[in-house]
Amino acid sequence: MTKAEIVKEISRKTGIERTVVEATIEAFMNSVKEHISNKETVSLRGFGNFIIKKRAAKIARNISKNTAIQLPAHFIPAFKPSKKFSEKVKKSVK
Repeated sequence: MTKAEIVKEISRKTGIERTVVEATIEAFMNSVKEHISNKETVSLRGFGNFIIKKRAAKIARNISKNTAIQLPAHFIPAFKPSKKFSEKVKKSVK
């Protein structure tokens, strides 16, 4: 499902104009990005948490040149679903 499809579905279900729904979703995504960039967790009860994870430094291989590359430790965004959400997916997807 794409962002455009989500906007269309929310607009249809709520009766709110598409432009308003799209602006709201954009504002939500920008807010999540901003807080994750500041190493803050964004929690949505019953849905899950947007978190930041630290990846340890490691040595990778460049196969074409047969050399080792040192990758530094870095942070990545991640999503951890709530237990309710996980259980619902497990039950519906078999």
